[in-house]
Amino acid sequence: MALCGRVPHRLYLVRCFVNARIKWVREPYLDIAVEREKNLKEIISLKNQIVSSPSNSLPLSSLTPLKSHFNLSISTSKIFEKYPSIFCQFQPSSSLPLHVKLTPQAMTVHKEELAIHSSPSHRDDAVKRLAKLLMLTKAGRLPLDIIDKFKFDLGLPSNYITFLLSDYPDYFQISEYENPFGGKETLVLELISWRKELAISEMEKKASFSGNVEVKKGMHLRFSMKLPNGFDLEKKVKNWVDTWRDLPYISPYENAFHLGPYSDQAEKWTVAVLHELLWLLVSKKTEEKNVFSLGEYLGFGNRFKKALMHFPGIFYVSNKIRTQTVVLKEAYRKDFLVEKHPLMGMRFRYIHLMNKAKKFQKSDVVLAYRRRRKVMPSAAKRDAMKDGKSTGVNNRDSNELSNSEFKDVSDSDTLKTQMTDT
Repeated sequence: MALCGRVPHRLYLVRCFVNARIKWVREPYLDIAVEREKNLKEIISLKNQIVSSPSNSLPLSSLTPLKSHFNLSISTSKIFEKYPSIFCQFQPSSSLPLHVKLTPQAMTVHKEELAIHSSPSHRDDAVKRLAKLLMLTKAGRLPLDIIDKFKFDLGLPSNYITFLLSDYPDYFQISEYENPFGGKETLVLELISWRKELAISEMEKKASFSGNVEVKKGMHLRFSMKLPNGFDLEKKVKNWVDTWRDLPYISPYENAFHLGPYSDQAEKWTVAVLHELLWLLVSKKTEEKNVFSLGEYLGFGNRFKKALMHFPGIFYVSNKIRTQTVVLKEAYRKDFLVEKHPLMGMRFRYIHLMNKAKKFQKSDVVLAYRRRRKVMPSAAKRDAMKDGKSTGVNNRDSNELSNSEFKDVSDSDTLKTQMTDT
């Protein structure tokens, strides 16, 4: 496959970034967008594992070892108990072990999700996203283990190799490639040929649509900057950012590694690659470790990390849900996506079922408390009358019992809350 074109040497520039510390500022709305999807990827992974069986169910014992494989924070059995609106445990017969299947509501959502994956329009869209990801590399290929890190965020089906790629032999091929650093052979997905019609970034598309101008190399395209409320850059940093934004835009599909790695122009190209990568994802966000893994393979070293630190108006790094998540800020209005992909609509329906389970658990706790409060004082009163105790003593005992009742229910509530939050 032909490599992407090189950027002209006239764009060699020196490094002008000022030595100033840019602090991280929390953005609550984007944190909500990230935290809303807590456990979603793991739930869908387990769901896909279950429906991969011909019977749409699997023994609980076969799912237990998957805790580390799916990076679960708790055991699979607790996951199934925590989300009864999605998973149902049953015993097919007295001679068979406990099995797990989807609830009717979850199966309905799964079938609609499968219909989206099977639709010609989505298949073409997914193939183009994957092709553009490969085109961000110098050689048009990526190891399958790196692609697997992004397949959920790219909107690819879990079995994308057999379900999708086999129908596009003119786009992709899987081959063995020897790693020049480790010397080990690894399976890579390779683009058959360069797709010129796809080598247009989202930044260039927007400039073409909004300005009605022909996209040319070296255009002065400015990245959208959305600084948090109350966030003020030092004057010298602000001046540098304004100058940096006016530099010529280098397409992420061009090869600009010949530029000085510490130049401002090289950093703008690095930001362009990061920007395009996040835009290819259906949720416009991914885990920071995925970004760094790709950057290391592409040869960017720690330049991705520096770009995330230097440009808080373009990228946001959330620390929610036990990891760091990189978010493309311009793709969100408050905590909602500006443009919602059909798959994201399906994922929100899974989230609805997950939250529905939590509401059931909370209502069970309340009902248990009310039953205890209603039954226990009546029993205490009957015991007091049977023993011939006075009304005053009865009231005192009843009050003491009421206090212990609150203590017991509180302990139970705390335990169930801990299980819910785990």
